[in-house]
Amino acid sequence: MNVIKHKKLNELSSTAICGNDISSSVLYVSALSIYFAGQYAWITLLIVAFVLFLYRKIYAEVVGAIPMNGGAYNALLNTTSKSLASFAATLTILSYMATAVISGNEAMHYLHHLIPGLPVILATVALLCLFATLAIAGITESARVAVAIFIFHLSSLLILTAFIIFYLAQHGLWQFIDNQHIPLREGTIIGAIFFGFAASMLGVSGFESSANFVEEQEKGIFPKTLKNMWSIVSVINPLMALFALAIFAVPVLQSDSYQNTLLVEMGNAAGGAWIAGLIAVDAVLVLSGAVLTSFVGVTGLLERMALDRILPQFFLKKNNKGSSYRIIITFLLLGISVLLITKGNVKLLAGVYTISFLSVMALFAIGNILLKVRRAKLPRPVMASWPAIIIAICAVLIALYGNILMPPKDNMPSNLSVFLNYFIPMMILMAIMLNRTIILKILLRVIQASFKPIQRGVFRTNKLILQTIENINKQEFVFFTKGENIATLNKVMLYVTKNEHTKKVKIVTFLKRGEDLPQDMEKEISFLDREYPDIDIEFIVRKGNFSPEVIKKLSKEWDIPINFMFIGSPTGKFPYRIEDLGGVRLII
Repeated sequence: MNVIKHKKLNELSSTAICGNDISSSVLYVSALSIYFAGQYAWITLLIVAFVLFLYRKIYAEVVGAIPMNGGAYNALLNTTSKSLASFAATLTILSYMATAVISGNEAMHYLHHLIPGLPVILATVALLCLFATLAIAGITESARVAVAIFIFHLSSLLILTAFIIFYLAQHGLWQFIDNQHIPLREGTIIGAIFFGFAASMLGVSGFESSANFVEEQEKGIFPKTLKNMWSIVSVINPLMALFALAIFAVPVLQSDSYQNTLLVEMGNAAGGAWIAGLIAVDAVLVLSGAVLTSFVGVTGLLERMALDRILPQFFLKKNNKGSSYRIIITFLLLGISVLLITKGNVKLLAGVYTISFLSVMALFAIGNILLKVRRAKLPRPVMASWPAIIIAICAVLIALYGNILMPPKDNMPSNLSVFLNYFIPMMILMAIMLNRTIILKILLRVIQASFKPIQRGVFRTNKLILQTIENINKQEFVFFTKGENIATLNKVMLYVTKNEHTKKVKIVTFLKRGEDLPQDMEKEISFLDREYPDIDIEFIVRKGNFSPEVIKKLSKEWDIPINFMFIGSPTGKFPYRIEDLGGVRLII
């Protein structure tokens, strides 16, 4: 089998692919954290940055020890069982599905602001198809697009930052100071920071993506992608929250309109319509880049699962670019179906997105603990400390708990209920795949039990039919010969095979006193017996004359009805009339 080789990704390409996802969080996480934490939002985002700092070494240790695609799935597969690993994989797939659909839909909503007549759902489907095509074209081509989007995004944020700094230099920080006295939505500082932190943890979505395509990266690149992503999140997200609090009042920031387009509003306030337009274009591109991250990440994960025979080998088929196009097409169809089922209201997926992602983060840290305990001798370039792992797990579990408790917005169902609606069917499907041999055995037994009475009936019927056939073929036939040559006898046998059901024919001849058997007749009969292997030919020589009385006697002796006895057409010298023979048939 020819192995398709393709170029490995360098630091910039690898960072761009996963960085577009995590850096796109700045478009919504600052507003989200302000919604819950108010003036303390920037603190919650710094706490998130600290948690992510702890996770840098956790991911680096696990992937450094086991540098294979799959992320949390890979970590748990090599330390526990396929069942637990598949649980993590299911959560990861759901996270990628939600990321692709939400990011794509949000990108088209931003584009809708620029092109008011744009049909958002149709445009989202087209965007998903576009990036599926790009992913099928190969990781190298995907990386080029990701790099272009990534550079444009960082440049746009840098330009926005410069304009905001200039704006604040002119207008001062009075708004930031006034915001410190605004009453909190959650009543207490602890409550505000708790829910703000839980919401802000969405800002690190995408951090796990690099681990899902580590095999596509050059050696030593993976830890650098973690550092780069951490740096971006640690600087941009808290900074944008501070800027927002310095430009707008908290109640304005907590309104629905600013929740969806905060950075665009900041750009409009600090630099005018053209900066707002730039940020809107950037939002379209970087959210689209997050769609690409989902395709790349899920492909690496599902390839690994197919190699481990959790998923069918059908998914391992690659094109000449080395892309697992069947995985990409399947994921595309899943994304489109979810988009159509939700009728474009992808906020319903927020619970899936949040709980799945945070659960994967927690499971990865648990995988790190199991790696230390069960695979202690396995060499690894980086070691995460025990306190760092414990703090990281606790922080993620707190965020997960906060998101489950978080009151739903706009009469939406709770995060947990929406998550379970998607998670349970996925887990049932995964359980079927893991236990498919047992299920098939059970199915076989059910089928066998259901059809056993029919099988017995068929067997009895089959036996009865065979017995009937055998009884029919038991009937013997007789041909009385005057010493005909082999050609005539052959005609007799042809007639019997075509017209009668039998396995035995008696060829009988009568010899008068002093009369001898025709020369070679026995040899000819023997020859016919070999020519017709399905019919037993018995040659019988009787002394005396052929007569009606003899026919009756033989019929009784052999228990063969007279109508099953044949003769050739008699000549004028034949001493009996046909009707005197009792029903003997003329066949030649």
